[in-house]
Amino acid sequence: MKPIFFYFFIAMFIVSCSSVKTYNAEISKLHPVKGLQNDIDLAYAKLQKLHPKLYQYITKEKLDFKFDSLKTTIKNPMSSHDFYKKLAPVIAEVRQGHLSVSPPKRRFTTKENKLNKKKKFEFYDLDFEIFKDSLWIVNSQGADSTIIGSKVLKVNDEDASTLIANYKTLFTSDGYNTTFQNKVIGARFSGYYYTDKGFLDSITLTLKNKDSLYTKTFRRIAKDATAKKRHDSLIKPKKLTKTARKLAKVKRKQQKKYNAKHGFEKSRKKYTRNFDFIGKDSSVAYIKIRGFKNGNYKKFYKETFTKIDSAKPDVLIIDLRNNTGGRLAEIDKFYSYLTAKEYQLIEKSEVLTSQPFLKSSMSKNTPTSVKIISGLLSPITVTYSFLKSSKKDGKRYFKFGSAKVKKPNPLNFKGKIFVLINGGSFSASSILSTNLHGAKRAIFVGEETGGAYNGTVAGVFSSTELPTSKVKMRIGLAQIEALYKTKKEGYGIKPDIRIRPTINDRLNNIDPELEWVLNVIDTK
Repeated sequence: MKPIFFYFFIAMFIVSCSSVKTYNAEISKLHPVKGLQNDIDLAYAKLQKLHPKLYQYITKEKLDFKFDSLKTTIKNPMSSHDFYKKLAPVIAEVRQGHLSVSPPKRRFTTKENKLNKKKKFEFYDLDFEIFKDSLWIVNSQGADSTIIGSKVLKVNDEDASTLIANYKTLFTSDGYNTTFQNKVIGARFSGYYYTDKGFLDSITLTLKNKDSLYTKTFRRIAKDATAKKRHDSLIKPKKLTKTARKLAKVKRKQQKKYNAKHGFEKSRKKYTRNFDFIGKDSSVAYIKIRGFKNGNYKKFYKETFTKIDSAKPDVLIIDLRNNTGGRLAEIDKFYSYLTAKEYQLIEKSEVLTSQPFLKSSMSKNTPTSVKIISGLLSPITVTYSFLKSSKKDGKRYFKFGSAKVKKPNPLNFKGKIFVLINGGSFSASSILSTNLHGAKRAIFVGEETGGAYNGTVAGVFSSTELPTSKVKMRIGLAQIEALYKTKKEGYGIKPDIRIRPTINDRLNNIDPELEWVLNVIDTK
């Protein structure tokens, strides 16, 4: 039996390597014009079939013209990546921030993946931010802190300003907002560069720090575990007593629960949810949420507002800066602690399909295992969606759980609320902000949010892979919007107090938005 298994695994390994090689060759080759034009037709057909607000920010006539014009520009065969760079700007004209396009990426064999995991890319240790259309290094997770505060002039001999301008054409915010793109490109610059240039072993930056101009190269280097091993070998571990082992086990469990509750981000060693008392005499409650995506949020909010109710502070500061969103259920739970009245977080969602969840789970790029499970559960899913769907004035609607009228949590905060926002506040964080703003429940400080006041198309998504180019599209299926609306369509929540940090603020560890709020509290 052993030889049979051995030859089986050898065969599987060869097939896997061959599959990777074939796929990489497929996305690198020049695709025929007709096939690429068919991809364009399919992309537009999918949008018309699935996207409920396709013509919210652009007329059908203009979008028809842009897709027709795109087809006429495809005169010669081109690679998948070059095709993506032509298609993405046209998709961005729809001005729906959750509608995204991505090129196919090079795949690696199992052996290559193992080797890659043994290395780290120094470039990924850098945190970037954009100030006045210039790219700056504002933090470094690596050992070299001397580059913090440097302005990036070039990336591998290409002007950083040119790269930023190019990346801005590939995606959009919701509507006509202009604050979103700089925040996102800055925060995810290394990701955009990888998508643009592919897998690289090194990147050279041309940097300027004050009057000094210099270059620095960042490489893929081996993860150095020798120092730790050497240190561990010098120290003989003490044999723990039974009691000590039990205490250590309890401590590990407690830390695991704490990490889950606060949403620990291992790669950046940060928590998604944070709470503290700050200001003079620690009398101001401060909640910073980096995203509504990971961890046990119910326990966090219950524990946090129990502490707030016990301390009874007059002011609560909610920091939603650079919070790009996440789960509707979480902001629904959060809002229940911020209002003393019955509330309905969102309206029924306009959709074009009566089965959004089934459509999502059966998407082209959904893993086969998920499709099998979805198929087995489809009778339940179909029945649930049927009960939640309705029609009115010729439009179809779906009722998410957050569209129900709910009572406030008994621990709801009744004092004054300040909310810190910026262009990176998007999606679910904008829906939360819209409710707080519309209910006149908070004072907003910072800059206009990246997400639109009047809602966004998200909630449930369908993924499509275009057959010739292998370019992927991700389409939101439901219009998610609060009951509150603004007359000016296509803009975010505008701050009551507009404050935009400078690069000097960032480098001197100054938080002007937070400091303004604390100064107002101290004064009044």
